[in-house]
Amino acid sequence: MRIGIVGLGLIGGSMAIDLKALGHRVLGVSRRGETCELAIARGIVDAASPDFGVLAEAELVVLCTPLGAIASTLEKLLPHLDRSAILTDVGSTKVSVVETVVPRWPNFVGGHPMAGTAESGLEAAFAGLFVDRPYVLTPLEETPQRAIAVVEEMARSLQSRVYFCSPTHHDQAVAWISHLPVMVSASLIAACMQEFDPKVLELAQQLASSGFRDTSRVGGGNPELGVMMAQFNRGALGRSLRVYRQQLDQLIEQIDQEDWSELEHRLSLTQQARPKFVE
Repeated sequence: MRIGIVGLGLIGGSMAIDLKALGHRVLGVSRRGETCELAIARGIVDAASPDFGVLAEAELVVLCTPLGAIASTLEKLLPHLDRSAILTDVGSTKVSVVETVVPRWPNFVGGHPMAGTAESGLEAAFAGLFVDRPYVLTPLEETPQRAIAVVEEMARSLQSRVYFCSPTHHDQAVAWISHLPVMVSASLIAACMQEFDPKVLELAQQLASSGFRDTSRVGGGNPELGVMMAQFNRGALGRSLRVYRQQLDQLIEQIDQEDWSELEHRLSLTQQARPKFVE
């Protein structure tokens, strides 16, 4: 199959590596000519260019651009595509993407491979990024069955675990387990920086170990991605943040009132619940 990748960063580059290894002809688009040259030199793609015309022969195109660039990317991309071409994306929210793309290109299947690292850019791309990772597809009732089948086959070929759901359910779910943790983690770092005694702050920074590293990791990531999570999933993220704030208020009350039995009960419940999310 001839597959186009728009955006040769960590996700797009890693996807290109795997798809090319599977025997597909992979065509890439990147804003920077140097990135295109590097992708060709490393054998990540068969051809690449800042010009969307390179995708004219693509049968399937994967949009790996930031969420905020989807609309402008479509303006440049669609004039070059055959009407039978199938589009999908890798965005971390789905309602906004589906609402943007489907009216202009019905042959679209929303997608979200839930994989990544703290690194970014083509230099960080590697084979096997998507192995045993969730890959969510969010077709609509009117989405052509052939488009769904092609995108599903592509996702499974990456050895991902494929899930189907509505765009709305996707956004509500990732608000809890992806977007909320970013905001909570960022708030943890910001709260620590509010320590007014410089000696205490310095000591805290020196003593920080695995616990702080684990809980602060996603809050120390790319600010642009965090803003896009909030911008494009505002309703669901706002709801999850308000529920989280209620939980914090209850914790404060239990500690202020020295209600240790209730605090232990709460922590016992969270201990029991965690394996349902991470194991």
